[in-house]
Amino acid sequence: MTIVILTALLGIGLILLLLEILFIPGTTVVGIFGLLVSLAGIAYAFLNFPPEIAWWITAVATLLNLAAVIYGFRSGVWDKFSLKSSLKGGTFDERTVGVEVGMSGKAISDIKPIGKALINDEVYEVKSDSGYIPVDSILTIIKVETNKIIVK
Repeated sequence: MTIVILTALLGIGLILLLLEILFIPGTTVVGIFGLLVSLAGIAYAFLNFPPEIAWWITAVATLLNLAAVIYGFRSGVWDKFSLKSSLKGGTFDERTVGVEVGMSGKAISDIKPIGKALINDEVYEVKSDSGYIPVDSILTIIKVETNKIIVK
């Protein structure tokens, strides 16, 4: 009966450790519980077997648990959970390249205080410095900030 209990404790500990590594990584609760069950199995071995046999059981359990951890890391499971792409955007994404102070354009929507303007045959979102500007008005760029075009 002691062999069955020992085998069950060590087997359940190993299974829980494998579950943590292969199927539910990141939770650590299942892995810690599996480690505790394995340690309980080793303690049970020292209580019910002679020390020589208990040390052999400890060595075998340690090797099996270590092999499970190494297999888990080499199996590629962690690649499924890792981020492989990155964001390319930023605060300046070259929206205002080719636009300079003093250039003129035409309002293609009402600008109150933000609207659309046609500058060099391209549509830009612009902000009015002086408030409302009606559609079809001629605009002049007075300031170009990072992603903002200020007109009057």
